[in-house]
Amino acid sequence: MAATTPIPVCRERVVSIQHQEDPAGFVLANQAKILLRPFLAGYIGIGDEIAFPVPTRDTIRAEILIIKNSGSGPNRYLYHVPIGYVGQPKQDKRNQYYVSAEIHGGSLGIGTIFLPCGVLREYFYRLPHTVDRIDHPTLYEVLRIPASASPSELRVAFKLRDLELRTAGAPHRERVALERAFNIAGQPELRACYDALLADPEAPALFPYGGFGSLLVAGEPSLDRATFFARRILAFSPELRRRRFHVPLRRCDFYDDRALCRDMRRRLELWLDPAALHTLWDRTWNQWKHLLGTKIEVEATFVPSGKYRKRREQWELITWETALPSRLGVKLPPDFHLQLESAKTAYHRFGQYSRALDQIRVCLQHHAVERAELQRMCSELRIPGDFDVAQISWRPDYDPFFYRQLSHRARRIYLFRDEYIFDVEKAVVVETPQLGHATYVFAKPRSMDSFLALYTKITKDDIRRNRNNAAERLGFLGRVIHGTNPRAWLKEVRQRIGEQIDFAAVMKE
Repeated sequence: MAATTPIPVCRERVVSIQHQEDPAGFVLANQAKILLRPFLAGYIGIGDEIAFPVPTRDTIRAEILIIKNSGSGPNRYLYHVPIGYVGQPKQDKRNQYYVSAEIHGGSLGIGTIFLPCGVLREYFYRLPHTVDRIDHPTLYEVLRIPASASPSELRVAFKLRDLELRTAGAPHRERVALERAFNIAGQPELRACYDALLADPEAPALFPYGGFGSLLVAGEPSLDRATFFARRILAFSPELRRRRFHVPLRRCDFYDDRALCRDMRRRLELWLDPAALHTLWDRTWNQWKHLLGTKIEVEATFVPSGKYRKRREQWELITWETALPSRLGVKLPPDFHLQLESAKTAYHRFGQYSRALDQIRVCLQHHAVERAELQRMCSELRIPGDFDVAQISWRPDYDPFFYRQLSHRARRIYLFRDEYIFDVEKAVVVETPQLGHATYVFAKPRSMDSFLALYTKITKDDIRRNRNNAAERLGFLGRVIHGTNPRAWLKEVRQRIGEQIDFAAVMKE
């Protein structure tokens, strides 16, 4: 393996400071000049020694070690560096709790920051020192809400207090303190940690959201310079990313007063409360949510999160992104409540008419049945006429966009096993209503009955491999992968079925 070239490190004293510049300029003893952001520049004085990796065209690192010229003791060193994952609290030899912050790609030799939980409590959780100290309120007092408040009440209190501060023209720091309070109290795991600290100030403290950001601490390095022992956090700035997307509501796990929504493809998670979703729920929603095709629009600011998990005898860091409660917005479709009632009704009917539907599924295992015929069969089995027979084959993870686009182009729709067969103007399209399946397109047959008789005796694998000329006899034209962009799927399907594309209409859909 080729040896990597070490990044050069500059270690010099500051001889002058040009505060009038933005960002502030620092002249070093070797006459070099560096520029630093204002929040960091305020901690550096003339005579201080600084060490940092020399930036190149390909690498710019925000790592800097400051050795104060004046004073001594544990806070003489200041260290600013991007950190990765911060572990769960552990106990040291003195039975004191601490956490470790990982440093990836550091050039000054420091690989870990050791953070006592007392340091986290002071900076993030702001516990009151005494009962009568009014300038150091609890997070609930900042939000002006009782500690027993529900997640919805917390959100409403945050919104009202933020509006009050904006209207009164309060200093920016008050709004920042309010937002930080809600981002701790509005996240279930962090709120549980904070409540435990209120009951016992010596309880272990979590680093909020698992770290991942820019950290400035005061302390001192170990003798081998591999670990930095932090005695105080001066500033922490998490990595932030604003995102807007749609997510199916069925991906939420509903609890009594909150819901956890995960998007596995995007590796995102967010906590919802009834005030954010603008509706009430209970745990019974988990029974029928798989029948719900509703998608909610989410716009939020996300921060990285992570945890180590053991896989195949090795520890692996699993990362995702979590939405900040204070910067979360949710929009519901106009027919949201109608879709809810439809899903509840479908769930009830699947249970009420389970035996009749099982008879229909047995029939579909051997024959392709046209939709109108299925409705007649349902009527004979005394299933209500407004029951949508398409639900018989529907799978929870299926995006209804694909079904809608094909169904309104179809002259007739057939159900066979777990598939839909669409007889469109110039082709036949087969769709499996389940995540991970592709759309199969066939040439228009002379006889639909002959096509169905042959198709029901052949597997998808036979078609893909053209066993016994199966693909040739059916007029197989190819597959269209669903993918992550439904619009791209629709464009390719239109081309394959011989439909003239109206690009103006495509843009409107």
